[in-house]
Amino acid sequence: MGSVRPAAWRRGAVVAALMLAAFTFNTAENLPVGLLSLMAADLGVSLGAVGALVTGYGLTVAVVSLPAAHVTRSVPRRFLLTGLLGLLALASWVSALHSVSYGPLLAARVVTALAQAAFWVLMGPVAVGLFPPERRGRVMGLLSVGGSLATVLGVPAGTWLGGHGGWRAPFAVLGGLALVSLVIIAVLLPTSRPQENHAAYGTAPDRRRFLVVVATTALSVTGMFAGFTYVAALLEDVSGFDEDAVSGVLFAFGVAALAGVTLTGPLLDRFPRATLTVPVATQATALLGLYAAGSSQVAAVALFMLLGASVAPVFMATQSQVLRVAPARTESALAANSAAFNVGVAAGALLGAGLLPVVGVRGTFLAGGLLTVGALAVLTRPESRVSAAVAEPR
Repeated sequence: MGSVRPAAWRRGAVVAALMLAAFTFNTAENLPVGLLSLMAADLGVSLGAVGALVTGYGLTVAVVSLPAAHVTRSVPRRFLLTGLLGLLALASWVSALHSVSYGPLLAARVVTALAQAAFWVLMGPVAVGLFPPERRGRVMGLLSVGGSLATVLGVPAGTWLGGHGGWRAPFAVLGGLALVSLVIIAVLLPTSRPQENHAAYGTAPDRRRFLVVVATTALSVTGMFAGFTYVAALLEDVSGFDEDAVSGVLFAFGVAALAGVTLTGPLLDRFPRATLTVPVATQATALLGLYAAGSSQVAAVALFMLLGASVAPVFMATQSQVLRVAPARTESALAANSAAFNVGVAAGALLGAGLLPVVGVRGTFLAGGLLTVGALAVLTRPESRVSAAVAEPR
């Protein structure tokens, strides 16, 4: 970008396109969850096989995030993002073909996951590089709103469309949304070497603080998914909700998550420590509260909304802090944090599965809460506070 920034309307359009792309990728990742039965029946496979389309997706992102960041570190971002969004569009349209069987669908999912792994570590530096360094947190907050809308709007809308027009229809729409993002970025994002962007490097490099943030991501996400993987079982078996009410509680969870990132985003630059410490603490409170008071329907709804308002800001705040304290190139640092997130998702689900027959569904939330308390302890230990003080804006 050099020393001259694009016009404000161009910067805004690029950020909007990146928000749309984040929404599309996140919706594509989780859409099979809402279409599980439809896809299994049409493809002639088990529910577990369709579930593997989601699990395998997350593991692929976890494994290839760091290598993808390294391999693509010198490619101009306009060209790279255009190519990644082209892959997303193509893979989505392949998934929408009426002739596609499980094998090609699985291959399309792998391609989408590979594209997402690279996109997720590029999105932040590209967007914040268009604005002054002191606005990094605010821009990251906007990008997180785009990703969070996938939970509140994307997956429910895709599930509804799949129920009325067949499960392939929402994938066709996702391909169209990816094409819109592609065109805007190809036309409006300036071409420059990645290292020329001020967002290519942390503003206050701190290796110890970086490791603390990545460890916080891994522990908090593992804790979250140790319990949340079995959310339906807790709401039905412990809280006593019926199936329709469970959907309503999950929608409230998504709305709270969207509200959390919307309210937290503008505060990231002013209060970098608090915007990470507070949601980790409230996540621990919500998980432990669900263990202790999950049998009360009123308490369960309130605690799940608190959990939603905590989880999304935690990852947003860790990404923002990584941009600040990255010890080397921010793409590699963000890739490490993204890998920690996806490993945490898989580890949490596996931990919950192992604990479920031993301690029951409430016990998985207890374990998740204790892991999150561990994340809070790592984050707030005295050595971390010293490093964090370096990262505070002057």
